[in-house]
Amino acid sequence: MKAMMSHEPGGPETLKLTEVTTPEPGPGMVRIAVRAAGVNFPDTLIIRDLYQFKPPRPFAPGSEVAGVIEAVGENVSGFEPGDRVMAGGINGGFATHFITEASKVNKLPDAMPFDEAAGFMLTYGTSHYALRNRADIQPGESLFILGAAGGVGAAAIELGKAMGARVVAGVSSDDKAAFCKEIGADETIVYPTGDLDRDAQKALSNEIKTKCGGEGANVVYDAVGGAYAEPALRALAWEGRLLVVGFPAGIPKVPLNLTLLKGCQIVGVFWGAFTMRDPAKNAGYVKELFEFYAEGKIRPRITASFTLEDAGDALKLMMERKVLGKVVLTAA
Repeated sequence: MKAMMSHEPGGPETLKLTEVTTPEPGPGMVRIAVRAAGVNFPDTLIIRDLYQFKPPRPFAPGSEVAGVIEAVGENVSGFEPGDRVMAGGINGGFATHFITEASKVNKLPDAMPFDEAAGFMLTYGTSHYALRNRADIQPGESLFILGAAGGVGAAAIELGKAMGARVVAGVSSDDKAAFCKEIGADETIVYPTGDLDRDAQKALSNEIKTKCGGEGANVVYDAVGGAYAEPALRALAWEGRLLVVGFPAGIPKVPLNLTLLKGCQIVGVFWGAFTMRDPAKNAGYVKELFEFYAEGKIRPRITASFTLEDAGDALKLMMERKVLGKVVLTAA
């Protein structure tokens, strides 16, 4: 098999297409012939040793794949060679084959193509868990999303609408705002890039409040961090919830007295850990995601596709924060 391997910490340019032995699935495991792999922001971190987990090198990045089961190990039931499936893990997806536990595999809906399947579970799983579980968002509440044009942000737009929320999408450019309106956002805000001084932060906070109905946002989905977190926190309504999802703009420091003044919550979102700690509840959430997909309420927007050999270019696009929707790698 072939894989884009990380042999040393570094940027996308350090990945090397490597021929490695095709593994055999052990007991309870399956081997998937990969047809498409999702590209996500954590992939840019894990190759630089900046992620929560540091796999032993060499390793292939890539946390979600879609393909066809090629072989099954002992004691595997419910799957057989030829099944169309999706699966995920911390790494290993940027390869022609993927080994995983059968318990972490889901069969694809008949109507779901491989590229959409490869861009489905991590983004929608994260955003669904954030909104349904961590925020307990209710119909009629207002939802403001920072980084709304990216993978998890776009998923949050669609899921917010599916759950009955009024969605305001925060983005860094007009083309990203147009994309967010196209996939269902009620309102958009184009915020300034770079360092935000106090006046710029205050202006952003006021705009969020205004577009969320005056009282502020009931829920803020923060997939950006940095200087944007504090104005978003200040824009929360009474008893609002700020969801901490990611930090591409840096890890923020916020004044905690705001939580007292607003009676609000700052809530961490770590979907991967949740899936391991409560697989039964996660299975129920996955079922609802497939129902939303079948009803046409959610659908991954694949806006860029690369070959496995060009995985580095896909990661560069992600690091430059130019992505709209989802980016995938495709394999023969």
